[in-house]
Amino acid sequence: MQHSRRNFIHYCTGLAVSGVAPWALANAGQYPDKTIRIIIPYPAGAATDNLGRLAGQALQQALGQSAIADNKGGGGTTIGTRELARSAPDGYTLGMVDSSFTINPGLLGARLAYDTQKDFTPICLIATAQFVLVTHPSVGAKDLAGFLAKAKAEPGALAYGSAGIGSGPHLAGEQLAQQAGLQVTHIPYKGGGTVITDLLGGQVQFGFATVPTLAEHIKAGKLKALAVTGPKRSPLLADVPTFAEAGLAGVDTMPLFGLVAPKGVPAAVVEKISSVLRTSIRQGEMQAKLKSMGFEPIGSTPQEFSQRITEEIAKWTEVIRKGKIQPE
Repeated sequence: MQHSRRNFIHYCTGLAVSGVAPWALANAGQYPDKTIRIIIPYPAGAATDNLGRLAGQALQQALGQSAIADNKGGGGTTIGTRELARSAPDGYTLGMVDSSFTINPGLLGARLAYDTQKDFTPICLIATAQFVLVTHPSVGAKDLAGFLAKAKAEPGALAYGSAGIGSGPHLAGEQLAQQAGLQVTHIPYKGGGTVITDLLGGQVQFGFATVPTLAEHIKAGKLKALAVTGPKRSPLLADVPTFAEAGLAGVDTMPLFGLVAPKGVPAAVVEKISSVLRTSIRQGEMQAKLKSMGFEPIGSTPQEFSQRITEEIAKWTEVIRKGKIQPE
């Protein structure tokens, strides 16, 4: 009896040292026993919203409890993300995040009402997407080298649009300018749809967007694709080289989409959620759905996602600093 008691004490002590309380494992075994809420910091219909709902479906199917989407748009994603940071760390309130999660620390700094790296627990990097650099046909560039030559010969003459200061397409353009030593003009819009309209009309000469957004316009000859981000070519644009193949490997903007929780959620609960998503993304029907939507399925561990967040924050903070970019 004494021996068993002593072993139990050692077991609990070991859990305490590792940061996992004994009750957390018991709760993980019962989890979930009520509805899971996924905060999405965008209005319904956005890409991040679509992926958040897919994640909810995977959790619901595997865990047998409802997982509902709660759209909390506004503030450049900071309103919904702030609510998530202040939620109970019990695993019943999760949050879908994208690249704004890693851009905002460098863009907003002390204005953020939360600490991106201290107030959240990464769960799973669900997917990434490739950006494609396109030009209006009037630019006349046949490839990336030709575009860079024209941009350098006419400093400031070429303009690109984005959905706003600090958006992914904005920082992709800034990263391109910094890597290639260009002077180009950025025009922030109030939304992505107007940017595409003006790009097709030639009011702006070049731009970045995800491959699925522009693929049909490229195939119709309305836009010229010069390069895609990422380590390999897009299956939707197999004849378009990567930036590395085109000689500018430093342009590596790839929007990311993942699930996080408030800081303090028991590690066993985090692993349970992450395991469900990893299985669905790597082996289940979620993989096919993601690919059909133009995303690259990932399905990372919490540790891998945490490392990616750290790397992305460092990268974008430096791009923002060098570009002297100020929020609106």
